[in-house]
Amino acid sequence: MILGSLAGSLCLLLATLQAELVQSDASVKTHMPGEDIGLLGRYSLQLGSNYSSNGTELTYGFVSCGVAVLFYGSNFVPVKKISTGDGLFFQWVLCAAVWSVSLVVNIILGSPAFWPLAMLGGAIWATGNITVVPIVKTIGLGLGLLIWASFNLLMGWASSRFGWFGIDAEEVSKPTLNYCGAGLCLLSAVIFFFVKSDVHTQTPHQEDQEPLLIDRSVNAEGMGSSDDSWVDTLRPRTKRLVGSLLAVFAGLLYGSTFIPVLYIKNHATRQDSRFLGASQFDLDYVFAQFSGIFLTSTVYFLIYCSAMKNSPRVYPRSILPGFVSGVMWGVATCCWFLANTYLSAVVSFPIITTGPGLIAALWGVVVFKEVKGWLNFLVLAGAFSLILAGALLTAFSKV
Repeated sequence: MILGSLAGSLCLLLATLQAELVQSDASVKTHMPGEDIGLLGRYSLQLGSNYSSNGTELTYGFVSCGVAVLFYGSNFVPVKKISTGDGLFFQWVLCAAVWSVSLVVNIILGSPAFWPLAMLGGAIWATGNITVVPIVKTIGLGLGLLIWASFNLLMGWASSRFGWFGIDAEEVSKPTLNYCGAGLCLLSAVIFFFVKSDVHTQTPHQEDQEPLLIDRSVNAEGMGSSDDSWVDTLRPRTKRLVGSLLAVFAGLLYGSTFIPVLYIKNHATRQDSRFLGASQFDLDYVFAQFSGIFLTSTVYFLIYCSAMKNSPRVYPRSILPGFVSGVMWGVATCCWFLANTYLSAVVSFPIITTGPGLIAALWGVVVFKEVKGWLNFLVLAGAFSLILAGALLTAFSKV
C-alpha cells in the first residue's frame, strides 16, 4: 500500500513537472518570439504571466499540500518496526535517498542554475534533524513532534508573513483569515497531545510496537544495552528539560529551511544583487537544498564515526526502510516547494506543518490499532476539525 501510494505520488509530481514544461514552452513562444531565454527563464515568465488567473495555481497548490501532508504523515511507517539505534546511520541513509529524489527532479527540470546559498537551508534542516533521536529518547515522539511542529509553524509562517531575515513580507488578500487559520492549525497540534496510546499493553515486544506518533512516555530503552546513549544518564526531570529545549531548537531550524530560497527569489529582481535573474520557481532550488542536506548529514556522520573510533553502530535492517522513508520525505518536500510557489509560504506552512499529525494518528488508529476508546476518537475528530478549518481559512485568505 505504501509503495503504491509512493508510485502514484511520484507520477503526480512528474506529471505536474511535465505540465509546467509544456506551459512554459507555450508562454515563451507567445511572449518572447525568436528569443531563447532557457528553461530557467521559462518558469519565471510562465509564473509571472499566469499568476493573476490563479484557479489552476490554487489547484496545483492544494494538491501539492495534500501529497506533502500524506507523505510527511506516513514517513515513520516504513521504519516503525525497525531498530534505528542512535539514529546517525539511519539519518545518513535517509538523506542519501532525499538527495536521490532531488537528482531526478533536477534532471527533469533541465539542470537549472545552482545557487549555493540554497544549500544553507538543507544544512539547517539536517542540523535540526540530528536532534530527533535524543528528543524521542527524552520526551517521546508525541510530545517532541508537538513542540517542534508548533515552532516550525510559527517560525515558517511568521518569517514569511512579516519579512524576517531579509526576505520580503508576503501579503494575503485577507490577513485576518490567515491569522485565524494559523492559530487554529497551531491549536490542533496541541490537541494531539491529549490523545493516549495503549500500544504498550498489547504486546511485550515493545521494540516492534513503538507508537507511530502518539506516545508521550519517556523512552528508557537501552539501559545497559548496546543502544546506550548520553541521554540515558540524565535524570527524568533533566531529560524532560533537555528534550523540550532540543525540540524547540529543532522546530526553529525546521521553520527556517526555506528562508535562503525565499531570500534568493526576493533579490532576483534587484539590480544590485548577485542573485539577479534567479528563478521564481521554487522547485528549481530543490537540488541545491537537498545537496546541502546530504553534505551536512555526511559531515555529521563522519564526525560520529570518528567519535566512535571508526566503529559506528550500523543497522543493516534499517537501510531499505530508511531509503523508502527518505524517498517519501523527498517527494513530500518537493510538493511543499510547489505549494510555496502556487500558494506562498504564509499559506502552505500552517497546512503542511500540522496536517501530518492527523495522518500519523490515522495510521495509528486504522492500521496499528494504537488508539482506542471513544474519548480518544472524539479528541482526534476535534483536531481534524481544527486542521480542516485552519486549512480552509488560510486558503480563503489567499483567494
